[in-house]
Amino acid sequence: MCLVITLFAAIISTFIWYFNSNRSKYRLRIPCFIFWGASLMWFVDAVFEYAEMGAAFFSPSASDMLNDAYLGICCTAAGLFIWLIAFLIKDPDGVLKNILTKRP
Repeated sequence: MCLVITLFAAIISTFIWYFNSNRSKYRLRIPCFIFWGASLMWFVDAVFEYAEMGAAFFSPSASDMLNDAYLGICCTAAGLFIWLIAFLIKDPDGVLKNILTKRP
């Protein structure tokens, strides 16, 4: 499940990156790299787990699927949080700078 969730996040972030003309302004390459890297990591993990478990890999228990789904959602949220921090540090329109330097 974590592979599927991060793969969907990677595909969605890639479409957003591809069709957005302000991709460098919003640093949209960061979530693409994060989610494609996570998908590659989960794919390699799945290959090695299949090599170890064989056909039992395709019939996980419900609790294993729930744990994997929770892990995939947490990894996706962490990737979006990292992108948000990087975006706020760059502050392309200077909104955060104006808020922080605004005198009462």
